[in-house]
Amino acid sequence: MTYDAILLASFGGPESLEEVIPFLERVTAGRGIPLERLEEVSRHYVTLGGVSPINEQNRQLLAELRRELLAQGIEIPVYWGNRNSEPFFVESLRQMHADGHKNVLAVVTSAYSSYSGCRQYRENLAKALDEAGLTESMTIDKIRHYFDHPGFVLPFSNGLVQALQKLRAEGVEPAQTEILFTTHSIPLSMAETSGPADSRGSLAEGTYVAQHLAVAQCVLDGARSTWGGEIPHWSLVYQSRSGAPQTPWLEPDISDALRALANSQTAAVIVIPIGFVSDHIEVIWDLDHEAAQTAEELGLRFIRVATPGASHEFVSGIVELLRERLNSAERRALSPLGPWSDVCKQDCCPNSRGNLPAVAQTIDVARS
Repeated sequence: MTYDAILLASFGGPESLEEVIPFLERVTAGRGIPLERLEEVSRHYVTLGGVSPINEQNRQLLAELRRELLAQGIEIPVYWGNRNSEPFFVESLRQMHADGHKNVLAVVTSAYSSYSGCRQYRENLAKALDEAGLTESMTIDKIRHYFDHPGFVLPFSNGLVQALQKLRAEGVEPAQTEILFTTHSIPLSMAETSGPADSRGSLAEGTYVAQHLAVAQCVLDGARSTWGGEIPHWSLVYQSRSGAPQTPWLEPDISDALRALANSQTAAVIVIPIGFVSDHIEVIWDLDHEAAQTAEELGLRFIRVATPGASHEFVSGIVELLRERLNSAERRALSPLGPWSDVCKQDCCPNSRGNLPAVAQTIDVARS
């Protein structure tokens, strides 16, 4: 396939107080979430002036991607579209088509396999093609999951080393430190059905959890080569649960994990949000506000490592992933799970509410 445009596809977020509730209604559409719950969540956004940082970070990422592509001699236009806020997918696709583009390669700001992190994007893009009247005249593929690509992992490894150095300067040694790798909790049913069926059968933890555990190990390996000293004990924890109390979700929650450390010899925690590409509301609020406050109440030193955002390592990694598809460049991955497939199988990350059209899928392509 020859591609003539790139689409940076992201989640979106409100940029004013007036946009908060409509944004949350779009995010939770069809899930039966009561207005009272949306109003409760909206207070997180109100505290930040109604503005999620994700759109501004995507503007920075968009600018850096364009700059890096040109620096590498790749002359291909890059557009931006969101699932839940302006610029919406349908608007972006119409503009791309008006500009003469027909074969689009999407970069999704989600690194892992899950319904909400992959198939839902592909469903939303298929729906946007239909709404724009472009189903027959435009194709959309997406780059592979990049959870274990060096460009995604390296910023976390660098951040971990910086945190360890900072703690040592304060007199806190690795033996007194706990590393908490954190990601978005999802329902157990979604976690169990993430990834294609053949990989789910071979990964005891399930694809979603296994991918995160693999990334945690890659981050530690990368930090160890630079740090050269002892690496603290670590665990994978979860955040941002939003479902009904009776529905089982992945645990433990980060605040519960922090409380479990209260009576130990732990003096400091390093939180590494490996589940996230950028510092959006669930990183800023759930970690920098709630988790940090819990740690302070428990007397724990709290350091949160930055997400990749628009860092040079991440931008270069995304361009490398684009080159894989544009001109068959080398496929790199740091864990035994990768490199992941370029195309999703039909049984991958199913929608529990029914099968919907989705872009970038096939029956036969297996994981490489």
